[in-house]
Amino acid sequence: MNQQELQSLRDLIGKHKRYDWLFGILGILSLMVGILTFLALFVDMAIEGLGRIDAEFLSSFPSRRASEAGILSAWVGSLLVMFVTAVAAVPLGVAAGVYLEEYAPKNWITDIIEINVTNLAGVPSIIYGLLALGLFVYTFGLGQSIITAGLTLALLILPVVIVATRESIRAIPQMVREGAYGCGATTWQVVRDHIVPYSSAGIMTGVIIGMARAIGETAPIITIGALTFIAFLPNAPFTGEPPAGPFDWLFSPFTVMPIQMFNWTSRPEAAFLENAAAAGFILVFMTLLMNGAAIWLRYRMRKSIKW
Repeated sequence: MNQQELQSLRDLIGKHKRYDWLFGILGILSLMVGILTFLALFVDMAIEGLGRIDAEFLSSFPSRRASEAGILSAWVGSLLVMFVTAVAAVPLGVAAGVYLEEYAPKNWITDIIEINVTNLAGVPSIIYGLLALGLFVYTFGLGQSIITAGLTLALLILPVVIVATRESIRAIPQMVREGAYGCGATTWQVVRDHIVPYSSAGIMTGVIIGMARAIGETAPIITIGALTFIAFLPNAPFTGEPPAGPFDWLFSPFTVMPIQMFNWTSRPEAAFLENAAAAGFILVFMTLLMNGAAIWLRYRMRKSIKW
């Protein structure tokens, strides 16, 4: 290679390095736009609503008087709905992802299922609300209840959990499977002792993303008939008239935090807007707390894994 060709190669490498530098700067600016926008909205919401947050606000029911209104029924309803959503979506989504990756034969039927699962992750949430209205409310007769809301949001996040599970399983080196099969392990033993434990961190990430989306959803919850004003809590297990069973609370009317915020923001009084800002701050805090717990659990699971 002569001197001219060497200089041309150096110029080409320098040009590509400049492109890399420019792309890095563009990526940082894009990231900062998103972060700064969120921080601006969050700080504005905190400034407007922090003064309203106290023990009475958390322990009071909604009221037509802004100064007496609280979010007790809303945050309890959100927690119960999220519990039903997690119980319904996480085991089913993980099991479906494991089956598609480790058990399902590779044919055109499996390809169609995979395409549909991927596409369902991008379906607007209002579609799930209409589906739940016809299926759970009218066909199964579950009514406008906590279990209906939980199953609706479970359908919403199920594709996210399935896709995250499959991607996490694909990231496991093939030699792990080959080594286990070489020692005489069955498919179930490989899945139980190797595949699921090693992919748990990625699966938890998918669960975090799905649950964070579900807790803030409004459209499907409104569609199935969530109440905008509710001044009571679901019956505790084995209480009520007549004495209820352990799961009667699943069929109780409910409201959730986004619905309560929507109700307050539709009112003209400024005091209700302050209540909505306070509820929004608490909703963000609940989301961060839920995500933090999942991240801690993922970290513990990852530390306990021995390759």
